[in-house]
Amino acid sequence: MFANSIQPSTVSIFSASGSNPLQLFSSSVDHDLPTDSFVHLLHDSTSSPLPPEPLIMIRPLRLTQQEAMLPECGHELQQTVLHIQSPNIPKTFIRCPPETSAATELGLKHPWMHIQARNLGREWSFEVGLVDRASKMLRVRCSTFQRQPKITQTQTTPLLHLPLSFPATTDHTLTTWSTISLHLASLLSKATILAAATNAAADDAAEDDTHEQQDPAYDLPSSAYSHISYIKIYATCRLRRIWFSEAALGQRIPWEFELYSATSNL
Repeated sequence: MFANSIQPSTVSIFSASGSNPLQLFSSSVDHDLPTDSFVHLLHDSTSSPLPPEPLIMIRPLRLTQQEAMLPECGHELQQTVLHIQSPNIPKTFIRCPPETSAATELGLKHPWMHIQARNLGREWSFEVGLVDRASKMLRVRCSTFQRQPKITQTQTTPLLHLPLSFPATTDHTLTTWSTISLHLASLLSKATILAAATNAAADDAAEDDTHEQQDPAYDLPSSAYSHISYIKIYATCRLRRIWFSEAALGQRIPWEFELYSATSNL
């Protein structure tokens, strides 16, 4: 999709407030859950417009019980966002490139990925495909239901599954929105280290049980990071923006990438 294009230092592939937010994405929902699974654009602070019947939207997470009594608490965004909801996470998602696209890979070479998402108090996950210079791919999945880093071999592609958590809410928490940043370029070596540790643990267990056990076969990328193959954002969350950059989040970003509350107490 972008492999043969000139790539600036910052590339945004999704903005919920754009004229056509899902232009670069395909979406999938679980049709076996006709009231609970959907992808829907709405205003964050008002949660409107509501999805069409028979769809039923979950109640957004409030920071405190007192805020649950208020129609607007000032911690939401004053703009359109994408609401992705389903009890069945694997079947409800958006994907770039679209699954039916002629472009098989995203092709961006940036080492950093940033996702602005709102915690809805439900399990959530996202996944990105990373390709090394030898054209081998690693799938990296981050999810709130994973407790420890884990690596597995799934058919032809290894999967690195990482735990993900939103910041804990306190009396001083300003918003349920977060910007999640992932250093993609370092994940290939982390997968190799985790695979070696997994194999070592398996060997120790085999010795304790006096059984022979072969090391799991991981077809891991063996060279340096090259580019991003795809990205999938699963249920359940609200999504504002996805972008890729050469620099970490701590460095200056365009003002429109910042999070702004719906109201101000000043």
